[in-house]
Amino acid sequence: MNLPNKLTIFRIILVPIMVIIPFFNIRGDFLGIPITWLLVDLIFIIASITDKLDGYLARKNNQVTTFGKFLDPLADKILVLSAMMMLVEMAKLPAWIPIIVLAREFMVSGYRLVAVEKGGKVIAASKWGKIKTVTQVIAIILAFLDLNAFGECFTGTLEGGDMVLNFIVTIMMVIQVIATIFSGYDYMKGAKKLIKE
Repeated sequence: MNLPNKLTIFRIILVPIMVIIPFFNIRGDFLGIPITWLLVDLIFIIASITDKLDGYLARKNNQVTTFGKFLDPLADKILVLSAMMMLVEMAKLPAWIPIIVLAREFMVSGYRLVAVEKGGKVIAASKWGKIKTVTQVIAIILAFLDLNAFGECFTGTLEGGDMVLNFIVTIMMVIQVIATIFSGYDYMKGAKKLIKE
């Protein structure tokens, strides 16, 4: 097994570790942020870095494999959706956000399966897909550091740094939702012919 595929598997292994950390009830905080969530955030950051690294190494060293093509996007979905569900459980994120992300992933995955079966060419990720990926990662990283709920900056109850961080998280989450919808629409345009068949 080559290094890019090992990094992909490592990313999947990090997900359950990230999920179980809150159950240990680690005491203490740093700069007002609970150490538990700093650790969760650190693991998410490391996992996100491996996402970029495995793709880069696979292309650079000509180590692109069928296994990697299948597992890499799956690992990304598992990581992002797991982190979002943790944020929902922490009451930092409304459930409709990961629901939209999940719906888009199901539609795109379904399209890819049908396209492969019909011998069609799967369309490359659009600019919306790239915006979605970047804003998702940034929004999740900052959301783990934010002590307040999604959109609380608009209630007038926050001030200073708390308001700024919450505002950035809220805006980034909204942008990633918009990018998720538009990137899904791009895929569905490509699937139109297959759907008619």
